[in-house]
Amino acid sequence: MDLADIMSQIPYCRHLGIEVTAAEDGHAEGELAFDDHHSSVPGSDVAHGAVVHGLADTVAGAAVISLHHKPTPTIDIRFDHLAPARGDLHAEADVRKDGDTVAVADVRITHDDTLVATARGTFKTAGDVDGSAWSESARLDDAE
Repeated sequence: MDLADIMSQIPYCRHLGIEVTAAEDGHAEGELAFDDHHSSVPGSDVAHGAVVHGLADTVAGAAVISLHHKPTPTIDIRFDHLAPARGDLHAEADVRKDGDTVAVADVRITHDDTLVATARGTFKTAGDVDGSAWSESARLDDAE
């Protein structure tokens, strides 16, 4: 099982409908097919900001994990919402800095050709992160 498949099986990702489509060499991509339960207002096709946040955080994390092959918890993530997040969303993330203890990844979230949000996340890459909280069936060691 590759990293993109493992990330897509995270319960939160399954709940939101996030599919990580690529994750290697510090780059990751993901998709979220819009559904009514993503809406910020009943009957609207605008996704709630937390849906955009979940997609961005997941894809940025996948980009960092692709370099470290172990969980890399989010330390901080900030957003600029630039347009309503309507319909199906696509996210692309790239690691900009991969340091000894933290990594930084930038994310772009789009709908069709519209940039709806950007984000920058900081992730923990060293210390007491051993992956023990991950189930044995989804260990990153198995992805290699």
